[in-house]
Amino acid sequence: MRLAVYLFLVGGLLSSAVVAETTTWHSWRGSADNGIAPAAQPAITWSETENIKWKVELPGEGQSTPIVLDDRIVLLQAIPTAEDNGEVRSAFGGGAPPSKAVEVPYRFVVMCLDRETGEILWERQVTEKLPHEGHHPTASLAPNSPVTDGKYIWAGFGSRGLYCLDLEGNIIWEREADAMRMAGRFGEGSSPLLVDDNIVVLSDHEGQSTITAFDKMTGSIAWQNNRDEISSWSTPIAAEVNGRTEIITAASNAIRSYDAETGQQIWQCSGLTNCAAASPVVEDGVAYFSTGFRGISTMAIELGREGDLTGTDAVLWSSRKVGTNVPSPLIYDDRLYIFRGYAPNLSAFDPKTGEALFMRQTIEGLKNVYASPIAANGHIYISSRNGATAVVKPSDSLEVLAVNKLDAVLDGSPVAVGNELYLRGRSKLYCVVAD
Repeated sequence: MRLAVYLFLVGGLLSSAVVAETTTWHSWRGSADNGIAPAAQPAITWSETENIKWKVELPGEGQSTPIVLDDRIVLLQAIPTAEDNGEVRSAFGGGAPPSKAVEVPYRFVVMCLDRETGEILWERQVTEKLPHEGHHPTASLAPNSPVTDGKYIWAGFGSRGLYCLDLEGNIIWEREADAMRMAGRFGEGSSPLLVDDNIVVLSDHEGQSTITAFDKMTGSIAWQNNRDEISSWSTPIAAEVNGRTEIITAASNAIRSYDAETGQQIWQCSGLTNCAAASPVVEDGVAYFSTGFRGISTMAIELGREGDLTGTDAVLWSSRKVGTNVPSPLIYDDRLYIFRGYAPNLSAFDPKTGEALFMRQTIEGLKNVYASPIAANGHIYISSRNGATAVVKPSDSLEVLAVNKLDAVLDGSPVAVGNELYLRGRSKLYCVVAD
């Protein structure tokens, strides 16, 4: 009898884990913050007329990756209060990158959609503001992704504040934020990170950079550290290391790790280049980092160390041959995948040794890649700004199984839950369903 009860309880726990795995995508890189959906079985081929369960037009613009919670999808939008004819100009002149001015106030909105139909269940405006500076023409005012613990939703709009909502869209608390001054007026990008009882926000910019942990239920500051950093767009990740949770950040001056409970810095390591945008990824006690806009660098750092790790054996390997700009690295099937800048050129490495398996292979049919790749059901999904998504087989050579085209600019990363794939355009959301 005891054995039967034990098996029943264990079976129930396992079933609950499987259900959660197939019905949630709690942050922009998934429920394990690594871009992998182990229980999902999304489609391999689709088009505007094939394998589309529904398509929804969204008001305004946004680039945040949606999150999925059981039968709901949540995403962020910025909606202009009037036509915004902000001029596109060079931020500093002399051929510098362009910046789009913002001339009208925007409504900053959290939206919840029905997963089955795509119907908008509720739309909550959290604030309305005239942004203090513009952004790159390819960026938006809603690039940040929300996060959930299954009971509440936390939405960060960068300089426009941090908000906690319940599942019906009621605002539980809100925190104003200082205005960030981003390099090149590129716009903002880092998303909040849920770690235990705190929401961690990284604010790296041309003023005083900070990392702040807010109590997830009250919004009060649990801890805050100033950072000697310039602008970055990377979202931190959390990792369990020797019984302690570390918050790991990628940035230009130094990679840093903080104790999630106290905020105390544990270690740092120099070696990345300017404009850190990609988030780290952790596998088997090693953290991987990559930058690739103004300079190229990819690094593998062994966790469990303290102090300044620059030039020590904690740096297991590094490479100046390839580095990503916007899309974050992916580790899947014992391979580390990295893009060259944001071009559709993919490289694969042995994550343990840094040995290149293939280098800078072009994926035909893709253009600029801002979305981070994900993996599901033995395949890798890579979305591009020209509306194409490539499905790639994990291999020591590049094997493209399909390139699927939609009429959208795909900046948000793909989301795979069950047999559905959610693809976020600037003003559209698609639900792709497997046969």
